[in-house]
Amino acid sequence: MEVDIAQALARLAPTLGGTGVEAVQRLSGGASMETWAFTLTGDVGPREMILRRRPGPFDEETSRSTSLATEAALIQAAAKVGAPVAPLIRLCEPEDGIGEAHITARIGGEALGRKIVTDPRFEKVRPGLARQCGQILAQIHSASPKGIPLKRSDAAEELDRYEQVYRQSGAQRPILELAFQHLKKHTPTPVADVLLHGDFRNGNLMISPDTGVAAVLDWELSHLGDPAEDLGWLCVNSWRFGRSDKPVGGFGDYADLLAGYAQAGGVPVDLSRVRYWQALGSLKWGVMCLMMYSSYAAGAESSVERPMIGRRVSETEIDLANLLEAGL
Repeated sequence: MEVDIAQALARLAPTLGGTGVEAVQRLSGGASMETWAFTLTGDVGPREMILRRRPGPFDEETSRSTSLATEAALIQAAAKVGAPVAPLIRLCEPEDGIGEAHITARIGGEALGRKIVTDPRFEKVRPGLARQCGQILAQIHSASPKGIPLKRSDAAEELDRYEQVYRQSGAQRPILELAFQHLKKHTPTPVADVLLHGDFRNGNLMISPDTGVAAVLDWELSHLGDPAEDLGWLCVNSWRFGRSDKPVGGFGDYADLLAGYAQAGGVPVDLSRVRYWQALGSLKWGVMCLMMYSSYAAGAESSVERPMIGRRVSETEIDLANLLEAGL
């Protein structure tokens, strides 16, 4: 669906409480989603906003991602329990002429993971981020999923899904083979499902240099499952941006993460369970990296981003080797 976004937002401005828009700018865009920043102008003064839009068709039934309507409902559910989010301003309607989309407030800060772990501007807040992330995850996991159409998954299902993709690829990677075998033999005892963010990691957090986590972004992979899945995903080596000595997002330690989680009312989680899901997260990301390289090698994708991400499978293998040697 081709849309002149600036014109569409200008028409929508009165509905948003303004008289016009300016500084309309596309920030990023993957294969399936666009993100636009713009300023709403009017009597109440300029207001910074973000439009998140899916330009193509989408079937929520068959996709692992949520629709933007579901994402909007998740943002509202998380806000109700106090988790920091970019407040939802509008879930777009067909008559808005923008397609599947929602509009939120724009939250200031930095979302680039490497800057968060290295930039001197974040030295003041960096020591407290792991505990803060634990607290926020406890809030998210306490949110009610009632009425929100979410899928569920557990460790065994994730392993089956990714092993099938791996086998179909024809790849032969000894560390990945060993990881599949080990993780299948040691699947954790099931616990009660909670609402998971599904992609809670350094890179999807807006960080303020003054207050720490200002907003949790990108809810499209939310689902129901084991709370340790979110805790472990945050610790995957690929999201530490070169700071492997800090297992939580490249900025903190396990103890602070788990203490923050329990302090905010989360059911205490053993470190071994977090590390299991960390290993499963590294394995999943390793398979995804292989697929990205394969799509480029087969000619299905021409962007050099694909092979660049594909070579990062070695990062996941290092993380898996370290975890397996340590007995998880």
